[in-house]
Amino acid sequence: MWKYEKKLEYPINIKNPNPALAKFIISQVGGPDGELGASQRYLSQRYSMPYDEAIATLTDVGTEELAHLEMVSTIIHQLTRNMTIEQIKDAGFETYFVDHTAGVYPQAAAGFPFDALCFASKGDAITDLVEDMAAEQKARTTYDNILRMVDDPDVIDPIRYLREREIVHFQRFGEALRVVQDNLDCKNFYAINPEFDK
Repeated sequence: MWKYEKKLEYPINIKNPNPALAKFIISQVGGPDGELGASQRYLSQRYSMPYDEAIATLTDVGTEELAHLEMVSTIIHQLTRNMTIEQIKDAGFETYFVDHTAGVYPQAAAGFPFDALCFASKGDAITDLVEDMAAEQKARTTYDNILRMVDDPDVIDPIRYLREREIVHFQRFGEALRVVQDNLDCKNFYAINPEFDK
């Protein structure tokens, strides 16, 4: 099933190190609304999803989120490569540096590490797809906030691309939710769990 093409989904070429930017962009690696959690959420939810179209959406978006994780990690790597000790200290990056040097470690901008509790797999198609739509909106909001803080065009360009993909994913999950709702026998969508109460 997997075919890995050894290139980024969207090109990234950041010329200037900037650990201050890396400090908050890292949240899209391992933060509560980041790409690691999104990929695991969707790839986990697909197993109990009752309809092929929704399974395909979860698989497609989940694998694309892995590509986004790779992109954000590349952004962090390029922002922290060749940085000086002075840049590290000036950016307040020294606590991260002490623990991880310039390695990419999945954590939130606030510094807490990735935790699987930040993603949901409930085993209820409606619950999961509504959660997925909310997750994509939260990720879009995080990218909006990042764009408000960044002035480097080399960083802005791929972040805008990632933001646009969150909007597309939101739409795709809305379509999958409609598939689930259209397959239910009644219009009270919250009366049953179609993955269990058939």
